[in-house]
Amino acid sequence: MRVFLTGATGFIGSRIVPELLAAGHQVLGLTRSEAGARSLVAAGAEPHRGDLEDLDSLRDGAAKSDAVIHTAFDHNFSNFIANCEKDKRVIEALGGALAGSDRLLIITSGVGMGSAEQGQPAREDVFNTDHPNPRILSELTGAAMAEKGVKVSVVRLPQVHDTMKQGLITPLIAQTRAKGLSAYLGEGRNRWSSAHVLDVAKLYRLALDKQDAGVRYNAVAEEGIPMREIAEVIGAGLNVPVVSLSQEEAADHFGWLAMFAGLDMPASSEWTRAHLGWHPTGPGLIADLERMDYSQAAAA
Repeated sequence: MRVFLTGATGFIGSRIVPELLAAGHQVLGLTRSEAGARSLVAAGAEPHRGDLEDLDSLRDGAAKSDAVIHTAFDHNFSNFIANCEKDKRVIEALGGALAGSDRLLIITSGVGMGSAEQGQPAREDVFNTDHPNPRILSELTGAAMAEKGVKVSVVRLPQVHDTMKQGLITPLIAQTRAKGLSAYLGEGRNRWSSAHVLDVAKLYRLALDKQDAGVRYNAVAEEGIPMREIAEVIGAGLNVPVVSLSQEEAADHFGWLAMFAGLDMPASSEWTRAHLGWHPTGPGLIADLERMDYSQAAAA
């Protein structure tokens, strides 16, 4: 298949490219820069110039392809709600180009949308339409496109990591360095699920090959890692104190991260593993944080 991949030069997308090529697919990769175009050509993919604001370029890329994998997202969390609205427009544009065909659109969301109740791991068969996370708009838009005849599936992401990036933990590390201490809320028992980036890339490829619509996949290798453990390994890496904060202190310390710092976000991937035959093998989150070069992180 010829696959239009948004975010093709990004953290996850750049790992999806070789997965797709190795499986015999062709990749049309969205890029907004000449450097990105060169990297895609070097990887064996075809560049498609455009960006998330250029909806016509997105429609054109989708129209030229047999399937679409949408991983691009503006991760400026200080403007999170507006960026979720942007993702809505992107999904509508991609879906509009595929409507009425049998071509699959794989969109991206977060595992929290599968949380039925506090403390229970998120599941693939749950879609909590009342979830307060603004990113729910991506799944709501995907569902609306499905009602219009678009073949849609969803990959839900936890904290996706290697030794360079770790989802929300990357800005948490920067914030920890700036504050001079590594913090968690209360007893730090709230959990974040995770998966290594290479395992996540493989899952997208398996979802493409499966070609099922109306399903949600949890790209989760580790169901839930306590925030205290995460704070402790960051504190050790940066050589700063590790402290417990009260809920009242959260906003001042964490800034925009306060909306996430205390969330309990465990997630199961039992159904995903069985349905796709997905078997994550990459390093765990704590192992990657322990192996991280914090001096390089400081330079970045």
